[in-house]
Amino acid sequence: MASPHLFLSRCSRHFRNSAVALSTWMLLLLLLVPGSLFAQDQTPTPPPDSGTGKPRQEVPSDAGGPTGDVGPYSIPKKNPDAAPPPPPPPRATPNKVEGMPDYSIKVNVPLVNVDVMVNLKANGQFVPGLKKENFRVFEDGTPQQITDFNVTKAPITAVLLVEFGDTNYVFMIDALRASYTFVNSLQKNDWVAVTYFDLRPHILIDFTQDKQALFGALNELRMPGFSEACVFDSLYDTLDRLDRIEGKKYIILVTAGVDTFSRITLDKVFKKVKDTKDVTIFPISVGFAYRNWCESRLGNSCPGAYGLGRRVDRLDFLQADNQMRTFASMTGGRAYFPRFEAEFPEIFTDIASDIRNQYSISYHPTNSKLDGTYRKLKVEVVAPDGGPLKFKDQKGKDQKVEVVARDGYTARHTVD
Repeated sequence: MASPHLFLSRCSRHFRNSAVALSTWMLLLLLLVPGSLFAQDQTPTPPPDSGTGKPRQEVPSDAGGPTGDVGPYSIPKKNPDAAPPPPPPPRATPNKVEGMPDYSIKVNVPLVNVDVMVNLKANGQFVPGLKKENFRVFEDGTPQQITDFNVTKAPITAVLLVEFGDTNYVFMIDALRASYTFVNSLQKNDWVAVTYFDLRPHILIDFTQDKQALFGALNELRMPGFSEACVFDSLYDTLDRLDRIEGKKYIILVTAGVDTFSRITLDKVFKKVKDTKDVTIFPISVGFAYRNWCESRLGNSCPGAYGLGRRVDRLDFLQADNQMRTFASMTGGRAYFPRFEAEFPEIFTDIASDIRNQYSISYHPTNSKLDGTYRKLKVEVVAPDGGPLKFKDQKGKDQKVEVVARDGYTARHTVD
């Protein structure tokens, strides 16, 4: 029989070996198991709802910027895969004369860019194949020398600005149908934001390329909260936000056009339109069927067309139509007044064609003063010999050409 000392020695050695084995196993577990647990703990959780009752907007990875009623429109990011522009050619340096000091003169020569739409007046079809020699540009009646000319086919960057108030069911339904038709006509590279207005503008969705997100935003327009339509305030706010975005922008204004409660006057809106660069407005009037019904059955007024039983007469609508035509002509767009729902798809097809097929003209004005004045523009299309440009259809009949360009621009001021 082994002695107690030997037995205790063996037991001690056995426990030491077991402790070493247990420590080894525990070390392996710490190296293997917690790694997966750590990875699980680091999974980002989705941001909580903002508490407004509406789902948070899923912004594509290509978009950026804040959203909501008070935030600016996001600015689409540049394509990181796009090839960088070629470096400028090296400038030729004159031979330096010994003993003569170096002088440099900097001349700030303004450049004016004008987008021109040329369509057949009969069907609105784009007229292709025109050259630089076919265009004449006049600034305040003085002919200008065109320095750059090309045909632009760029994606659309637009804001869909929709009237949505408790005005009349017919106006509201027409506005929503027109908005759905516009979204359905977009292409994958187009950037669109949706804003509706009643007492004030509300950004439903910031710039996105996701059609489904745009449809989802429009689907939220179910229960209007107010009876007012502040057209002037909403257009002014949209122009102010778009001024922060570079490049060409477009506003698709879907409204009956009657302003009811704006703080900003029409004169201030006109001045804002004149001072805003690279924005074209395409107004689309809604509610024409209801207006015709009122005129044929109730005389010249529509009862209850705008909240609290207010009567809107024919003169109010005519004034609104004239204002929308002015917004379009000042910015180089076109105003549309559809009478039937079936006209909406054709209208948005025309707008998309106008935007995607334009002639871009640049010139250095002969009046180089930086005085901040508004200067009238006129663009003509002529034959290369200076005579009238003629087009014929398949039957050999002469077709008239419609030239659409902005009415003018505001020159830069010395303090700009």
